[in-house]
Amino acid sequence: MAISLYTRRVLTNRVGIFLSMCAMAFGLSALLWILWTLLSNGFSALNWAFFTQETPAPGSEGGGFSNAIVGSLLMLGVTTFVSTPIGILAGIFLAEYGDRSRFAQITRFITDMTLSAPSIVIGLFVYALAVATLGGFSGWAGSLALSLIAIPVVVRTTENMLKLVPTALREAAFALGAPRWKVSLAVTLRAVKSGVVTGVLLAIARVTGETAPLLFTALNNQFMSMDMSQPMANLPVAIYQFAMSPYENWQQLAWGGALLVALMVLAINVGTRILFRQTNLKK
Repeated sequence: MAISLYTRRVLTNRVGIFLSMCAMAFGLSALLWILWTLLSNGFSALNWAFFTQETPAPGSEGGGFSNAIVGSLLMLGVTTFVSTPIGILAGIFLAEYGDRSRFAQITRFITDMTLSAPSIVIGLFVYALAVATLGGFSGWAGSLALSLIAIPVVVRTTENMLKLVPTALREAAFALGAPRWKVSLAVTLRAVKSGVVTGVLLAIARVTGETAPLLFTALNNQFMSMDMSQPMANLPVAIYQFAMSPYENWQQLAWGGALLVALMVLAINVGTRILFRQTNLKK
């Protein structure tokens, strides 16, 4: 007895849903396994000393990651300060002014290429550009490498958000006599500000755990330092070095640092979703 077309479609639909759920369960189980491993191994390391003491000497007990936390926050702050205005302005140009111009096409190509480039390539580029020529590792070089990774994310997010703005909104502003630059900043950008903020937060989350570029730029520092012109401690490199060491105390601190980075990224992503949802509810 031949199976009807309707029955085949129902079976195909159910098989597709089942396979999709299996794929989702596999990805979710892997994520939960990683989070559980970090929690079970690193939660005990997150104590007061972890946040207040500097990295310990080899073989010694105690210590913490205070210098690495401060260094990471400083470089992330500089990265945000640099990448946000450059990325937003570039996105405005591509969406509002450049459109299909030759320069805009070249800019999009470079942006897409940087987005897909491995972070270690960015680190080597900044090493040759800044570290080798200026004579040393520094927090500024690390911030530059992170900015080159974050800027394309902000650019593409801003451009895509601005392209979603209805043309009628722009035309209404032009009809009132508003200049083009004011329409771009006060009308279109304001209409998609939540999406742009989301892009900035995602860019910060993207660079928070980057290790490879910082190995070639900021390196590391075992002591607390606020001098951005010197090698600067940071969480990703400290985690890498401590995890590869033979000392049990260092390995425990590495687990704690990895959990802290994961919680930071998770908090940024959750905050982004909450912000985006509240903005949509207001609309």
